[in-house]
Amino acid sequence: MKTMKILKYKLIALGMGMMCACSDMLDEELYSQMAPENFLTTQEGMKSTLDAAYAEGYLNGYSHHSVRNIEEWCTDIEWETGGGENRTAVLMIDFTWDASVGWMYGDMWLKPYRAIRNANVVLENVEAANIGDELKQTYAAEARFVRALSYYYLHSWFGPVPLRQSPDDEIYLARPSEEDMRQFIESELLAVIPSLPAPGEEQAYGRATNGGARALLTKFYLNTKQWQKAADMAQEVMDMGDYSLYPDYAMLFRVENERNSEFILAYPQIANSPGNNYINGAFPEGFANDPKTGLTFLTSWRNWAAQYRLYDSFYNSFEEGDARMDLIIDSYINGQGNTVSLLNNNNTRSLKYWPDPNGLGNEHGNDVPGVRYSDILLSRAEALNELNGPNQTSIDLINMVRERAELDPLELSDFTSTVQLRKHLLNERAWEFYTEGKRREDQIRMGTFVSSAIDRGVTNAKPTHVLFPIPQAALDANEMLVQNDGY
Repeated sequence: MKTMKILKYKLIALGMGMMCACSDMLDEELYSQMAPENFLTTQEGMKSTLDAAYAEGYLNGYSHHSVRNIEEWCTDIEWETGGGENRTAVLMIDFTWDASVGWMYGDMWLKPYRAIRNANVVLENVEAANIGDELKQTYAAEARFVRALSYYYLHSWFGPVPLRQSPDDEIYLARPSEEDMRQFIESELLAVIPSLPAPGEEQAYGRATNGGARALLTKFYLNTKQWQKAADMAQEVMDMGDYSLYPDYAMLFRVENERNSEFILAYPQIANSPGNNYINGAFPEGFANDPKTGLTFLTSWRNWAAQYRLYDSFYNSFEEGDARMDLIIDSYINGQGNTVSLLNNNNTRSLKYWPDPNGLGNEHGNDVPGVRYSDILLSRAEALNELNGPNQTSIDLINMVRERAELDPLELSDFTSTVQLRKHLLNERAWEFYTEGKRREDQIRMGTFVSSAIDRGVTNAKPTHVLFPIPQAALDANEMLVQNDGY
């Protein structure tokens, strides 16, 4: 190992805020007393640097909050008013965002690239570390997974971005072709599956597993419209036998039910920083309690000026009796004891991330789902429909999800065309994944992202909006970067 590389990167894990997500996951440790020339030769040094990669790659805490909101506010499910966030929300709602949006640079560009940097440091130094061969293989596979995950997100938001694969890369790198970008993400995920632990055998909850890699690859194939590969990889996940639908949708997202068999890829959170803070914006103004759900506001929680509101068109789209509506409130009792209606004003609220009884201030311990098993079922159903049109397998997969929602099963005869079943799948995914940050990618994939915005009155929405702009600060730092069309 080169001493200069150790000196160059020894502070990465120390300075990156090695954010943990539960008590036994990605534990933060201090290594300031370790000699720099020894830091990356030890298991502690390797783990610390890998932990830093996870913390950045999983977009923990406020960064995930920023990303989720950006992914939702430009869709037909959610909008926002009030608080400091409204400056960004207005840009997303009105499709007037540009390369200066701070969240896009700090949370959606810098954090993934920091994860990539830290993963590359692990990969550059792991072979020379004084650890066993099996652990070397695991750490290398985990680092490649986090790197691929980060590129997966970057590609989803910005299209092809510079592929940094080594700490020794040139400072200025050009954007690769779409084909090269896709090939890299796919090949990396395929390569690590044999070396990653099986579900339940990972060193700590939240770390990468071979199931998580397969699930992420399923979503990558789906979003890039590689239908046969998406269908096949989804089947591989199903055939593992490690995952299933949690029986009660309303309880699925509660803190006490984390580590369930439905969360294939989970981003763990804790009841202090970094935590899940969505609920703070979901509480209506002056919220005291909700008789429908039995929720009573605790003084240890926060009710933000930022207000996350659902569109009436989405709320009214649910089928009667859909149990997934149980986590959406349409009225509440305020601090004065008055009942306040949220209906007919684009103002119903998602309580999907049910507040943590032990939550402190802005932070709650609800894990953030990256990929759920229901997503795998619906992904295979969608891919098979795109390949073959309406078919019984797709209907059966959708009905597995609908059964938990306490809805009547669909019949194959209900659908006479690929387009008709695609439209239903778009609705089914909205009902299943609302406020999980999935809607933008679903609308883009199914071709409704721009047309839906225009239907909402956003007349300046254009096809080029399916990609976000490369942040201006990134362009300024790399003379070889080229901006996306339309910006």
